[in-house]
Amino acid sequence: MSEQKLAAEVRTEFGKGFARRARMANQIPAVIYGHGAEPIHITLPAKATTLAVRTANALLSLDINGEEHLALVKDIQRNPIKQIIEHLDLLTVRKGEKVTVDVPVHVTGEVAPGNVHNLEMTTVSLEAEATHLPTAIEVSVEGRAAGEHVHASDLVLPKGTLLLADAEALVVNVSEAVEIAVEEEETTEEAAPAAEAEEAEESSEAAAE
Repeated sequence: MSEQKLAAEVRTEFGKGFARRARMANQIPAVIYGHGAEPIHITLPAKATTLAVRTANALLSLDINGEEHLALVKDIQRNPIKQIIEHLDLLTVRKGEKVTVDVPVHVTGEVAPGNVHNLEMTTVSLEAEATHLPTAIEVSVEGRAAGEHVHASDLVLPKGTLLLADAEALVVNVSEAVEIAVEEEETTEEAAPAAEAEEAEESSEAAAE
């Protein structure tokens, strides 16, 4: 994963009032921590940051007062309604350092006809070099039939990456597609109005007699 370069500004103000003002100025409050150092509170440009963190475990190269800081995105706080980023937690990392991350699992291919796949693990825990983090782990289900499974130990991992999840954990399973019988129900629903109309007609004829 390539580094996303961003210019950051150190901030000394905190609280909801400051956060609101920062967002109005198209800035995102963030904090950098790790390696036993004092946390650094910063603001980041909203548009560029939003684009930079679209992928999981984004690696940011931050220019803070002329100094480069490598940081890994650990947590993104979003507005529950507008889904805009309200705050970022960043972890300081160094080149060559190993870090633990949860990487998304992406399914590719099509299972055999009449079958469906079920993704049991949406992410998998890995240890990898901070500057070479995989953006996703792909799992092919091409041609797989009911009863076939993919476990964590079956995943093909990038070189230098270590699996931390349980090797026997089920990632994907394939089962037969279940057809829902709706034809009989639809026929019954269609017949009901006809039966009601027939009863009404019989009632009218009886009244006429």
